[in-house]
Amino acid sequence: MTRNNQTPIGVIGGGLGGLAAACTLATRGYKVVLFEANPWLGGKAAELNAQGFRFDMGPTILTLPSVLRRIFEESGRRLDDYLEMVRLEPQWRSFFEDGTTLDLVSNETVMAQNLDRFAPGGKVSAGYRKFQGLSKRLNDISQRFFFYKPIGGLRDMFDAKNTFNISTLGDVLAMRMGRSVASTIRSQVPDERVAQMLDHYTQYVGSSPLNSPAVLCGIGHMQSDEGVWYPTGGTRAVPLALTKLAAELGVQFRLNTQIRRIIVEEKRVTGVETASGERIALAAVVSNMDAVRTHRELIGGEIGQRFNARRNYEPACSGVVLYLGLKQRYKHIAHHNFVFSRDHEEEFDAIYHRGEPAPDPTAYLCAPSQTESAVAPAGGEALYVLVHTPYLRSHHDWTKMLPTYRRTIIEKLKRTAGMEDIEQQIVFERALTPQDIHDRYRVLNGAIYGLSSHGKFLGAFKPGNRSREVRGLYLAGGAAHPGPGMPMVMMSGWIAGDTLDKDGIVQNHGAQRSVPSPPELVAA
Repeated sequence: MTRNNQTPIGVIGGGLGGLAAACTLATRGYKVVLFEANPWLGGKAAELNAQGFRFDMGPTILTLPSVLRRIFEESGRRLDDYLEMVRLEPQWRSFFEDGTTLDLVSNETVMAQNLDRFAPGGKVSAGYRKFQGLSKRLNDISQRFFFYKPIGGLRDMFDAKNTFNISTLGDVLAMRMGRSVASTIRSQVPDERVAQMLDHYTQYVGSSPLNSPAVLCGIGHMQSDEGVWYPTGGTRAVPLALTKLAAELGVQFRLNTQIRRIIVEEKRVTGVETASGERIALAAVVSNMDAVRTHRELIGGEIGQRFNARRNYEPACSGVVLYLGLKQRYKHIAHHNFVFSRDHEEEFDAIYHRGEPAPDPTAYLCAPSQTESAVAPAGGEALYVLVHTPYLRSHHDWTKMLPTYRRTIIEKLKRTAGMEDIEQQIVFERALTPQDIHDRYRVLNGAIYGLSSHGKFLGAFKPGNRSREVRGLYLAGGAAHPGPGMPMVMMSGWIAGDTLDKDGIVQNHGAQRSVPSPPELVAA
């Protein structure tokens, strides 16, 4: 509860991280103003409606619902009153170049039994159980030292007085510093197809498993433990639920309002200036804009240079998305699917080293009609196809590249996913390219997942949620700790709000104020 004359907190960007930060701060009594350049809230969690088809435009996989539940419960609400979710099994279906398929399920015993049928002999299932044991240990370390804290580097994770504790040293060793996700998986799982499936837990961070730190193997246990969920209404329902909560808590929304710069005086945030020239006094700012672009474009000068000199942050990958309205759904396709490349090293070398689209890419398919029939006309499918690509390079012209790469993607689906007649099934089609992603969401070089997680020692660390350069500036979103993916982005917003609150830089937020009605939202 706040005083009506309190200088507000500003949140720049109404994506999932910004909405989570706004809800967290409003719950704790701060007056909050959220600025969004677009006419909708939710960022990449937007929606496309056309010809009776409804597509989630951005994220489609919701894991770790405990993060979202925490935000609602802290405000005294029940998430179930705002959002209906369905748990999915299998979590995803894998299609391999040799014509085999394998379902990933959450139950370890059932998964081991499936693996014994898929790769007889017991070595693969035993390796999978060993991997899951390591994943559980790594997840436990993340829960204790990494999550819900404003971490900016390894030294932030451990209390100095416990650094030489036997238990803490054991945790450090278990993180397998210097090992990659790919090498860790292959040291335990002898079947290359299964290893390739497990590699793709790094899909959530948009990075190569060959270059990402082994600690990210903890994602496997996170997903099997809490499950994969589908929000009824699509993932667009998540920002709508957060928007409703924020409005009930009194957050003020300023849509169609682009921030030109963050005003900094004596290394402290004092306000923002909009693109129209309006100057707004603020007590502090949470930026849900990309962390690099926040410092480069909204602050600039010596402060921006110092941030970028602290570490050479590399964008994560981008992608091409095809939204395909099909007149008939494929019964052999699950809700979530991966159609794997013929050679993972060839694929990742092209995307992450040569900076070119992979000649034979892995395609992710989301086919939600079996879970919610309302996404398509009767019998049809709103098929979402995502293929990872490099982030934008100066020589990329996707107006010329898209037609050729679309053919590559379609041929991949025909050959490996058993969708031989897919072109005859398409009655609606739209695409999103890396350039579109860059322009629409104002991310760094079209990167879908913020900053890459490359680096076998420090790759898991993103910019901390409390700015080291400017007092009163906090960071949220996929380019801030703990990184990309729906739950992590929402966690970043919670951490930014919680850290701001604990820092105590804003005073006098104790009295009741009126709560406005929810705003009318523009369809994304």
